[in-house]
Amino acid sequence: MNGLTGRRVLITRNADRARPLASLLSELGAEPLLLPLIDFEKAGDQAPLDAALDQLAAGGFDWLVISSITTVRVLLEKAAQRGMVLGDLVASGTKVATIGPSSRKVLESVGLTVDLAPVDVQSAEGLLEVWDASRERVFLPQADIAAAGLRDGLAASGADVTSVVAYRTVDYPAPAELRLTAELPSGVVVSSTDAPVTLSPEEAQAALTAGTIDAVVAASPSAARRIAATLLPLGTCRLIAIGRPTAAEASRIGLTVAGTAKVPTPDGIVAALESVFANEGNSQ
Repeated sequence: MNGLTGRRVLITRNADRARPLASLLSELGAEPLLLPLIDFEKAGDQAPLDAALDQLAAGGFDWLVISSITTVRVLLEKAAQRGMVLGDLVASGTKVATIGPSSRKVLESVGLTVDLAPVDVQSAEGLLEVWDASRERVFLPQADIAAAGLRDGLAASGADVTSVVAYRTVDYPAPAELRLTAELPSGVVVSSTDAPVTLSPEEAQAALTAGTIDAVVAASPSAARRIAATLLPLGTCRLIAIGRPTAAEASRIGLTVAGTAKVPTPDGIVAALESVFANEGNSQ
């Protein structure tokens, strides 16, 4: 028996994005529950993105920097609209940098070589620590609410940064006509025969009040804000943040962070959960 056996863990993502973590939790004897709180939709003005993609395909950038798995979805969708595969959007000679292992896995699965990615600190800060490409042209597609740290850090290094809004972060669910629909390549998303239970906000609040949810996972600063807006009080439920930016935002808005996943992967999140529960057991 491990520290997760019998634990009920609320994941604030939709089924597609939560599946790898949910599958691992189930394998370890925990019960994953889903509560989608945020969603992603196409940017309102597509012209800047389309123009930058034309420039990318023509070799107008030295680097493409991918800061989230959702950005990969946008590029997959844009490539499909043009009758291309993702590799066709990136000119030969353009290097690719990314942050998390999930984005790297997707990019490599469609034939792109990832030239730079942080190992120890898998975040924007970690990428900036290993960045050494001053005076080069960088394309940075991001969310509308993306923090300025990565863009400003790249520019401070001497890079010529073209930053474009690639998608918008909205409350779940996004309108069907605006939602990003591109699917990740086969083999990147772990399949599961038993889909986790998806709760409504009301059902989640009732379970939190009853004390029957052991932990809730916040995957981003925006998810932390939505948790604060829709689920408080958390009661005995422990908040697990994915990454330092999410933990910092959660603390800023008054949430108590029980643990922080150092690596934004299912294994990293599980390690944070196990650490929290082990420490509680040792303190009793």
